[in-house]
Amino acid sequence: MTEITPEVKIEGRNVDYLEGSYQNTGGLTSATLQFKLPLQGSGYRKLWNKEVTMYLKESDTTPIFRGYIKRVKENFNEIEVFAQDVLGYMVKGGDAEKAKIALTDTDNLDGLTAAAAIQSAISKALLDTKIKTDIIGDTTPVISSSRPPIRGTLGVLDIIKRLISRAIDNSGSVPRPNIGLLVDDGSNSQLVIELESDLDAGQVKHVYTEYDNITNLKIINKKIPTVVIVNGLNKVKGTYSHDSAIAAYDRTYLEVTNSSLQSPAECKDFAQKLFRANLETQYEYAIETFEGAYLSENDIIRVETEDPKFAGNYRVRGKKISFSPTSFSVGLNINRKPPTLAEYISQQDN
Repeated sequence: MTEITPEVKIEGRNVDYLEGSYQNTGGLTSATLQFKLPLQGSGYRKLWNKEVTMYLKESDTTPIFRGYIKRVKENFNEIEVFAQDVLGYMVKGGDAEKAKIALTDTDNLDGLTAAAAIQSAISKALLDTKIKTDIIGDTTPVISSSRPPIRGTLGVLDIIKRLISRAIDNSGSVPRPNIGLLVDDGSNSQLVIELESDLDAGQVKHVYTEYDNITNLKIINKKIPTVVIVNGLNKVKGTYSHDSAIAAYDRTYLEVTNSSLQSPAECKDFAQKLFRANLETQYEYAIETFEGAYLSENDIIRVETEDPKFAGNYRVRGKKISFSPTSFSVGLNINRKPPTLAEYISQQDN
């Protein structure tokens, strides 16, 4: 395996960092890069909003992080630099206020697909020089931004999340939502839309075992939603509850919206699918390792353990990398949580 020695660049120029960390929690929240520079001879006085890139190896053609400096703090003998990717820039628009647009009956996103509406919203906010949508694709299934129409003065990122969360693929045994991701094309950050990966049919990108390449492991036993409420189109609704599961796991509620469902029976059937999927896949991992630095959100990995109930395929949800000139480690947040739209509808803003 080629040794990883991260490079950090400000405006394309390498900097001699002391240590740093990269973190991406996924779910259309901004990735961050924090690093320390030596104070002596640094000369970095006006760094706010400068572009920062991080490459894992000198030979890489695309950075693992591209963003903009938001804070700089000088200590006794070092400078702490904090940068966010373009999603963080989108929230604030490069200023102190959140990037917003006003949608009215005469100036709106009506009649467009979700992808086209997102492109229009980014353009209206004058953010298309920072975040590109050349390869955005579209949702599966393709949906209209007009049902229901979006009105009011809203944050651009809020609009993007709202549009993507409306589309859900219900063609398989388990419903899967669409998600938004950032990818780098070597020159720009590109927003793309993907269908959440299929744990059974998707390609496994990496294999982890508890004795070979996992240095620390935390297992999280998630609460099981025992009462699932699904809201459909035109205020139709369906509820599914499981008495035995309530007795075993207590009463826990999950409410989601799926505007493709048009009857109470469809809503109840969808709620039952979500309950069963949650019941079968209730475990999450937080892994510390020295492998998998190039893994991205929505990639599939396999975890092999002696206990079969923890072994299996998982989706990458987030990643943290800690680095210095002499050390390097990777932390992964992974799950096989079934796709419940609530996770995307209620995603925490940056």
